[in-house]
Amino acid sequence: MARFDDRVILLTGASSGIGRATALKLAGEGASLFLTDVAAEALEETAKLAAETGGQVEAQTCDVSNEEQARDVVAACAERFGKLNALGNIAGVIQFEHTDKTSFEMWRRILSVNLDGTFLMTREAIPHLLETKGVIINTGSTAGIMGLPYGAAYGASKGGVHALTRAVAVEYSDRGLRCNSVCPASIETAMGSPKFPQGVKMPLLMRPASLHGTRPPEVVADLIAFLMSDEALHITGEEIRVDGAALA
Repeated sequence: MARFDDRVILLTGASSGIGRATALKLAGEGASLFLTDVAAEALEETAKLAAETGGQVEAQTCDVSNEEQARDVVAACAERFGKLNALGNIAGVIQFEHTDKTSFEMWRRILSVNLDGTFLMTREAIPHLLETKGVIINTGSTAGIMGLPYGAAYGASKGGVHALTRAVAVEYSDRGLRCNSVCPASIETAMGSPKFPQGVKMPLLMRPASLHGTRPPEVVADLIAFLMSDEALHITGEEIRVDGAALA
């Protein structure tokens, strides 16, 4: 048997990058998937690719920062498959700006997707995951551990994700629910190649860079799959870096 035979996994941010790589990885190991994203066409493409592995795949657009949509998508997943074994909170946005020029609108947008969305999906999924002694994997970042210049909003959102991860891990530890976060850096995705405002100091931006170059999103997908599996049964409340020794 594959590691995820008879397991149902809900992934956000599944249209591209780490989300798509994770969907394909899990589908290839037998998981039944419920995939969500705001990008409808790209989401359908991911679902098609995952379904080609032979697994059951459903897709539904969802803005994770919208409370009603988050509630509906978790309910739809549970209704479709009858249970939920794991949640992967992968949806995220990033934007760089000098902190003194960061608009409140930009600040709120980044926190609403990265932090509010992670909380909303987690809150809605917990009752289902308690029934299966399931797993939550959140997408944190090295920006939530060290200072990220021109990325105050992004770093704050990811620091919040890490705190949420630890709180959930401790609160539900005696009920069999595990919760961890992965912290990628120097990953070859659209988010890994953002636009920078004028006047940035590149030496500051290079501080969290990998020491051996960039890597494809599959390296993060492999870690997420491991943490969702029974092989990681004794790992919870952790922030695990995938950063090529950047913060070592």
